[in-house]
Amino acid sequence: MDDIHGIAGKVALVTGGTRGIGLAIARKLAGAGAKVVVCGRNSGSIDGIEALACDVRDPDAVKAMVEDIVARHGRLDILVNNAGGSPDAALGTTSPRLAEKVVGLNLMAPIYMSQAAYPHMRKTGGSIVNIASVSAMRPSPGTAAYSAAKAGLIALGRSLAHEWGPDIRVNAIVVGYIETEATEATYGDAATQAAIAHNIGARRLGRADEIAAAALFLASPASSYVTGAALEVHGGGERPPFLDIVKEQSA
Repeated sequence: MDDIHGIAGKVALVTGGTRGIGLAIARKLAGAGAKVVVCGRNSGSIDGIEALACDVRDPDAVKAMVEDIVARHGRLDILVNNAGGSPDAALGTTSPRLAEKVVGLNLMAPIYMSQAAYPHMRKTGGSIVNIASVSAMRPSPGTAAYSAAKAGLIALGRSLAHEWGPDIRVNAIVVGYIETEATEATYGDAATQAAIAHNIGARRLGRADEIAAAALFLASPASSYVTGAALEVHGGGERPPFLDIVKEQSA
């Protein structure tokens, strides 16, 4: 395989990589020649990609997994912190336990993963890619804890870019509305999805492979001078609703 992306032979770990955006990223990195390991709830193999079971909110489990990967593969060059998500949960009625779980999965887990990867990546250089969300950039009523955690993830990358540079680059991808196997459960039926798409600059939902392409770019030498960045992959974002409100009220 021609190493056109500069990552052939490198070892990558993708959290939450057994489905959706995470699996698309894992496939993209593997297709570019990297040795990819994913982690999720179950172990096994997906499309020839090794899958490990790990609770990424448990720092001891995370450290043990990273040490095992390095022991078997000799190195760790790329870390994609993709695992995340949140149920709809209005903060006023959200239990402290649920809020802690949401922040734990979306912010603390990437911190634990990055800490575990640091001593190995600093030896040969590496790239950490954090999967954030447009929820970090705008009000997100109903998922406030998730929004705050994703905003923290972007801030984490900006700080680590200085703390760990130049050995390790740390960036985030600000993900918009993306089609996955859970599209209907997330965005509603076809008519609802069309209405959402109409309000996006690109006039469509994004695809998981488009996020994967951004992750490959940030993991590769093509982005060698990119660190501490938050790359927005959201089709241009949403049209401000006040424009339609003013038009309707003026009609």
